Amino acid sequence: MGITLTGMVLVVAGLADVLAPGDPFAPVGSALRAPSSTHPMGTDDLGRDLLTGVIHGIRTSVFVALSAGLIALPLGVAVGAIAGARGGLVDDVLMRLSEVWQVMPRFFLALMVIALFGQGLDRIVVVLGLTSWAVLARIVRAEILSIRERAFVEAARALGMSEARILLRHMLPHAMPAAIVFVALLLAQVCLIEASLGFLGLSDPNAISLGYLAGQAQRFLRVAWWMWFFPGLALITIVIGFNLVGDSINDRLRDRFWP
Repeated sequence: MGITLTGMVLVVAGLADVLAPGDPFAPVGSALRAPSSTHPMGTDDLGRDLLTGVIHGIRTSVFVALSAGLIALPLGVAVGAIAGARGGLVDDVLMRLSEVWQVMPRFFLALMVIALFGQGLDRIVVVLGLTSWAVLARIVRAEILSIRERAFVEAARALGMSEARILLRHMLPHAMPAAIVFVALLLAQVCLIEASLGFLGLSDPNAISLGYLAGQAQRFLRVAWWMWFFPGLALITIVIGFNLVGDSINDRLRDRFWP
């Protein structure tokens, strides 16, 4: 279910220009038209097609989430694995560093970066990616600590394997299920933060987002229900899909590595 739902979201995001080739900011008809055969999701207060806006908004949310995840995943896994495998002073230094990053409020830090450097998806991606690895690092570290003294790891050491090879070949694969589940949850959180920035009008002005569409609907909640309903439904679908796919991948990996 989760993989199917997320797969549909990724297909829509990847084919946004094919499914909705028009400019999402361009008016195409009368303002505040209810959903119809011509405009399945209606039009907004400026006469823009809401279906086109939602499809392009899904692409924006997926782009920001996946890009931030690609930054946070290698950082978190590398720091957590090294800290758990080495222990001692290295572990202490890396964990104190992760605690500093962990307490940083991502939303307000994103607001500060936008205020200093201007609006842009690239800035949002970098801020959210660089502030999302700390919890992942602690999760990976905890998994490594629980694995490094197990019998199969001791057997690998007895066979003369290097610590680096043991870490990469034997310990990390067992730690990845928990890491992947967290990353799936992280992607959902990033989508919500990006939508919140868009709702406040602080996302990239050149890229339409689901939060922006929902923010535009505030003045028309009673007269144009479709303006908030469809962007909200799309955002909920993305978040639920990422959560469900994380659970599904976790179950598959657990069955593989913990038979």
